[in-house]
Amino acid sequence: MRALRLLAGPRARAHVARHGLRAADIRAIPAAAGGPKGLILSPLDRFLFGHWLSGPGPSVHLAGASIGAWRLACACLPDADAALARLAEDYIGESYAPPTGERQSARNISARFAALLEAQLRGRQAELLAHPRLRLHVLTSRGRHLLRRERPGITHAGYLAAFGCNLLHRRALGLWLERVVFSDPREALPLTLADLPTRRVALTPTNLQPSIIGSGSIPFWLEAVHDIEGAPRGAYWDGGITDYHLHWPWQQIAAQPDSAGLVLYPHFQSQLVPGWLDKALRWRHRPTAALDNVIVLAPNPAWIATLPGAKLPDRQDFKAWGPDVAGRMRAWRTAVAESQRLADEFAQWLDDGCAADRVEALESDSP
Repeated sequence: MRALRLLAGPRARAHVARHGLRAADIRAIPAAAGGPKGLILSPLDRFLFGHWLSGPGPSVHLAGASIGAWRLACACLPDADAALARLAEDYIGESYAPPTGERQSARNISARFAALLEAQLRGRQAELLAHPRLRLHVLTSRGRHLLRRERPGITHAGYLAAFGCNLLHRRALGLWLERVVFSDPREALPLTLADLPTRRVALTPTNLQPSIIGSGSIPFWLEAVHDIEGAPRGAYWDGGITDYHLHWPWQQIAAQPDSAGLVLYPHFQSQLVPGWLDKALRWRHRPTAALDNVIVLAPNPAWIATLPGAKLPDRQDFKAWGPDVAGRMRAWRTAVAESQRLADEFAQWLDDGCAADRVEALESDSP
């Protein structure tokens, strides 16, 4: 493998060594926030959801934040391969240019994002939520106290307070933000999330789109979504603030007669950062016992260096390319085309018998 790395916790690695890996072994798939970085996973998503996981089997829980929630919603459509391909092209092709004569604003970006989502999901919400095997869970961050409503100045003060509290201890972030999980009502997420205040709300055809928009509403870049139907009143922001890479207690997912209880994580990097405010806190990036049954599929840094700009697409590219919108689009399309190697190498590894010596260890802390 030159483009793809496979990394696994101890239980997952032992399972692969003894039994290989089957689609029926997978019980959950997380999807991280991260904006354009998620584009690099498009071909891998299309292989997983459009082909490998498309047959009958045990239910699979899909939990995502921000672009991860959008990816997973598309994965639940019957034409997952085509829907995921459209997502990538729509994301690349959107310039978020403000209306003529107006300055760029969070309102404009929110409206353009909502239009993209509406064009893809219009009239298909109930169909998405009726998938025979996949169970969708959309993560949002609901503001508390100063962050309960989006207000100029006050919101800045609230996030400054949240940053300071999170620096002291991740649990203290819960003073300012509450995790709200919009979940498929047919089957609960099989985890107990006790690190932050957490609510669960049933996904419906009516609140599906607002919850995904809220999950992607980056503070100060997009507007918060207020008062989502069926959920507590308040401002809903990007689910990545509380759960950037979903470093959750995945080891709670137990093996069942029809499943090995494994978690498959297509990710744009090998580290799982708990929350967006933890990005600079590198001591919180270490693997833990929570990842005992997790298999991470991540791009090799040496392969990333071959992409345009020697990096993954990212949000700063909008500024870096400036008015050269066509240049930014070409670079992103090249990166997505090259990332077909990730899907091809994973498919080849499966076809070749799932060689255990290709799976690197995620070192685990003590429980």
